[in-house]
Amino acid sequence: MIPRLLERYRKEAVPSLMQKFGYKNRFQVPRIKKIVVNMGIGAGAHDPKLVEEAQKDLTMITGQRPVVTKAKRAISNFKIRKGSHVGCMVTLRRARMYEFLDRLINVALPRIRDFKGLPANSFDGHGNYTFGLSEQLIFPEIEPDKVYKTQGMDITVNLTKTTKDVAYQLLKHLGMPLRER
Repeated sequence: MIPRLLERYRKEAVPSLMQKFGYKNRFQVPRIKKIVVNMGIGAGAHDPKLVEEAQKDLTMITGQRPVVTKAKRAISNFKIRKGSHVGCMVTLRRARMYEFLDRLINVALPRIRDFKGLPANSFDGHGNYTFGLSEQLIFPEIEPDKVYKTQGMDITVNLTKTTKDVAYQLLKHLGMPLRER
């Protein structure tokens, strides 16, 4: 079964972007390569239960088991040793990526209180888009009563090499609630 957002990309976004930016071939139109969801847990170096809970929450949100990230070097001011667990991350590709993005756009982001849209200036020089969420409770898969500690996360939407303007238009066509520039 083809994800709903992938169908929308193929039927609406590709023809529109080809016309607007003068692409001669549909393979020239940028596409989403991967989505990386990262949850940093600085206190996880001292409390292993935090890392386990973050892993469990991220697994429920993305449908894929996260990788635990470790500190590359020791930072004495934060009492972190080299190799301590400081976060977890998931890289989503193909159908799972489109399903996650669809749930994020249509279910999770509208649940944020006083939500006015995502910032339009979070693109890097290659068209990748990164934004942060302050808590995992906006996802319906997470039960608020069972949360050990509210945790924020960073989400990066990685596109094939493109400019900021083209990436902005592509995400707008997919329904991403970006603020006007």
